[in-house]
This record gives sequence, structure tokens and C-alpha cells, in this order.
Amino acid sequence: MNDGKPTGQKPKWWSRPTSTPPAAIPEPAAPVADEGDFTLAAPVTPEPAATEPAATEPATPEPAAQAPVQETAGPEVPAAGTATPEVPAQAAVVPEAAHAAVPVPVPQQAQAGLQDRAEVPAGGQPQPLHEPDEYRTPPYGGPGPWAPAPPVQRPVATPAPDVPVPHQQQTTPQPVPTPPAQWVQYDPWGAPGAPVAPLTVSSVPPARSPRSRRGRALVAALVLALVTGVVGGAVGAYVERNGGITTVELPQAGAEDSGRAPDSVAGIAASALPSVVTLHVSGAGSSGTGTGFVLDTQGHILTNNHVVDAAASSGEITVTFSSGETADAKLVGRDSGYDLAVVKVAGVSGLKPLPLGNSDNVRVGDPVVAIGAPFDLQNTVTSGIISAKERPITAGGEKGDGSDVSYVDALQTDAPINPGNSGGPLVDSKARVIGINSAIRAAGDGSGGDSGAQSGSIGLGFAIPINQGKRVAEELINTGKATHPVIGVSLDMQFNGDGARVGEKGKDGSASVTPGGPAAKAGVRAGDVITKVDGQRVHNGEELIVKIRAHRPGDRLELTLLRGGKEQTKTLTLGSSQGD
Repeated sequence: MNDGKPTGQKPKWWSRPTSTPPAAIPEPAAPVADEGDFTLAAPVTPEPAATEPAATEPATPEPAAQAPVQETAGPEVPAAGTATPEVPAQAAVVPEAAHAAVPVPVPQQAQAGLQDRAEVPAGGQPQPLHEPDEYRTPPYGGPGPWAPAPPVQRPVATPAPDVPVPHQQQTTPQPVPTPPAQWVQYDPWGAPGAPVAPLTVSSVPPARSPRSRRGRALVAALVLALVTGVVGGAVGAYVERNGGITTVELPQAGAEDSGRAPDSVAGIAASALPSVVTLHVSGAGSSGTGTGFVLDTQGHILTNNHVVDAAASSGEITVTFSSGETADAKLVGRDSGYDLAVVKVAGVSGLKPLPLGNSDNVRVGDPVVAIGAPFDLQNTVTSGIISAKERPITAGGEKGDGSDVSYVDALQTDAPINPGNSGGPLVDSKARVIGINSAIRAAGDGSGGDSGAQSGSIGLGFAIPINQGKRVAEELINTGKATHPVIGVSLDMQFNGDGARVGEKGKDGSASVTPGGPAAKAGVRAGDVITKVDGQRVHNGEELIVKIRAHRPGDRLELTLLRGGKEQTKTLTLGSSQGD
């Protein structure tokens, strides 16, 4: 403290102007104020002023007029209870009565300004204590240009008349009700412990910080995701358990053209089925079911002999067409050696004959379709391929005397054939008959006969070639009997070697080579072993019979045989015998 007296040289920005100062205005003498004369009130936040602060010495108040109020810009006022710097003797004095009634806070800048009195020019206006600062640096050590000036809170009361105010109008602080804690507004420029201005409560909610909003949004998103997951899981579990939450409507293709390619299985079946019939036979204490197909418009139907065998002497044969119509049929002719028979229906119109193919044109691997009534399931269609050709098989033999044994140079197919398919057509890709389904090889059954084996198909079916069937059917229709090609020898069926051996004796002790027959004319003798027919190997007597019956009577054959270990070739013309 310098007690208000200038001491020594001051810094340049504290120096007065270099011009001659005007004469000081006399002011009334006043006693020096003590420190206790100033009762500091709670600081009031000042408002930034546009001009530099005026001199600390107020003008002498006139008795009849109220002293003008001057505002001073500067930083915050010291907090209440802070020691107040001494006021120079030249400062204006406030009467004790006025001090007692109105506590006047003195800003720090004002107290500092009082230490260096400014001379008042003749005009009565105080002069600044320093030169104008182009950077507007506060002269009293306030915030520099890098910090904004604190706001100024204007006084809310007017001082009483005739009361001089030192540097700044001072008012009696009014008690401010303390708002609730949740509505207190923090004033960063206020002094510690100073009352704060209450907030005005309105219907508009207070603005929330972006961070708070982001946090709440994140929480809401997490809650929404959790709820969605729970609901989705519950719905998914319900749908999986119950198959849906609404009425189930399955997708389905619309109506399409029912036509199929003629060479497809469906096309072949559509073309052949109207010509296929199912036969129900009863008589001689037995009954059976088989299949047949229409040969002509006269009502002739071709089937297997073992299908109609029960009605050979007496019995009934009923034919059911694919349309479901039925008609009675009668036996025209049959042949056990070929296992073929022909029946005829009468009084039936609109018959559609099934076209016949050529079995000599068939090749292994050709697609085929089998149609029949397996286990009395009529109009059953199965498909497969030709597995083999010229497969020598024998069927029948249930009578034990060999009279019912058939010898077939068959077509082998893997199209499923079961009991009830017998007599049905095996057709090619053009719906033409190439074979008559006759026998199957059943598991555990060595005979391969259809009638004796009631197990299901194992993919080994056999059909009589249609070329043989056509010749036999024509003979049965025309004469009621079929002829068999023969060479005129008796075979030794007990021979175990490779080939077919001509026996030493025939039936009833007769000669094994028929005198004047085809074999005798060709030079075949008893004991000769026939190994080939037209160059095709034969391994036993049954195969020789099959190969011979695959031809017509009158056909020429070339036989290869062994006699005394030497191979010989004989050519002969087939004869004919009447079949049973």
C-alpha cells in the first residue's frame, strides 16, 4: 500500500499524458476514511463497458441534485470478506450515515485506481490515467485480449439523494430467494458464495446435452434390439413348433398340358393301355389272373398258355379292358411248348389292336415298357431296358411228365415283372410289341416259372420274342394247333458234358435218330455231340431245343458236332411236328 501517494517512477502504461494537465478542481475537505467505513456487499457481476473506466474521483455532488451514476467496466469484484485495499485520502468520502444504510462494494479495479488519482480538467471530466491501448488491454490487470470481458450486472436500485457515490453506483443488495437445487444456475463469473439468479421455470423442458441424448438413444436402441430379439425368437419357436401362425397354404403348380412325348414312358403307356386286357380264369378247381393284348378287331387276344391252362377242358375266362368294361372269352388254341394261347371275345366293338414290332431288330440296352396286372393290379406300367437277347430258358414242368415244359429263346429285361404280368406285352419306344412277358427268375427259385414262384421281381424277367409269338398265334388262330420245327433225334438229357449229345436209344427203345428224318438225311449219328447251331454255341440239350424252336419248319440249319474227337459240320432242313 502506498497510502494513496505516488512513489517513484511508474511503468509507462501507468503514466499520465505528457501534456500539461489542467488545473485541479478544488474539492471539499473530507476526513480520511477508515477501512471499517466500507461494508462490502456480495459482489455483483459487472457488465462489459464500451469505454475505459473513468477516474476514481467523483465530481462534487450538488446539494439539490442527485449525483449521476457512472458505470465502470472491469473484472469481477472480490468476494465478500476479502480484505479491502486502503483508499487514498483524495478519494471521495461517504458520510457514515450513508455507509451505515447502504453498503457499497468497491471493485478491485476501483480501489487500485484510487491509489493513483487522476487529475480532473477544468471542464469537470476526469481524464484517463494512460494512453489509449489499441489492443484494449485493461489498465487494472483484468483479463487480456485472449479472454472475454465479464458481463456487467446493472444496479437494480437508485441511491438516495445527496449521497455521493465513489466511482460506481452502489445499491443495497436485495435478498434473493434461493431456488430449489434442481433449478440453480451456475454462474462461472460470480464470486464464491454469491447468490445466483433464479431460473424461470416454464413449460419447455431444459435442453439436454448431446452426450446425454446420445446415451439415451443408445440405451433405447439396445432395449429395442433386446425386445425385438426376444419377440423374434418367440415367434420363430412358435412357427417351428406349430408350422406357422396362419392357415397353411402350400404352393402348387397350375394346370398344364397333359400331352406327353410319344417316345416317353407316359406317351408309350397312353398309346398301349387301351389294347391291354386283364384275364380272370377259373376252372378245374383253380383260378388265376394274367394279362393279354388285342391282336385284331375280330377280338383275338394273345396270352400265355399257363394263364388259361385251368380253363383248357372246362372253365370260364373273363376279359377286363383298360376302360373297365368286361366281356366273356373262349379259348381258340394253345401250345405248351411255346407257352402261348389265343382267346377270343365276341360282341365287343371299338377294339384297338396293338401293333407288332420285330424282335430281330432289338438290341441290348433298348428301352422297353412292360404293361400288365401284377397281383391283379390292372393297368400297371413298369419300364426298363433289354438286358440280353436269345436267353434260352425253360418254364413250366409242374405236371412232372415234361408235357408242360416250354422252351423259349427269350428276351431278358430288367423291367419289373411279377405274377399277373404273364401274357402282357413288352413294347418298345414306339409302343410296338416286341415280346410277350412269360417268366421271371425269383430268388431261391431255380425253375424261373411264373406260376410256381410267387415272390416279387428281382429284375430278371423274360419275354417270348414277338417273331416267334406271331407265327404261333397265326397257327393257333388258323388251325387251333401250332407246329414245332424238329431235326429228328432223341437227346440224352443226362449228359453232363459241353454240348447236346444224341442218345443211343430213343423213347420206348426205338432208334435215337429218326429214319428218313432231317438229321438222318444230313448224316447225324447216335453219340454225336452237337456244339453249335448256325455258329452259336450250345451247352446242353435244352439249349439245342430252344435254338431249333426259334426257327420255322423248313428253315435250313448248320450243325457243328464232334465225333471221335473230330469236329464236323452238317447242314439240314428242319421238319415239322404237331404240338400239343
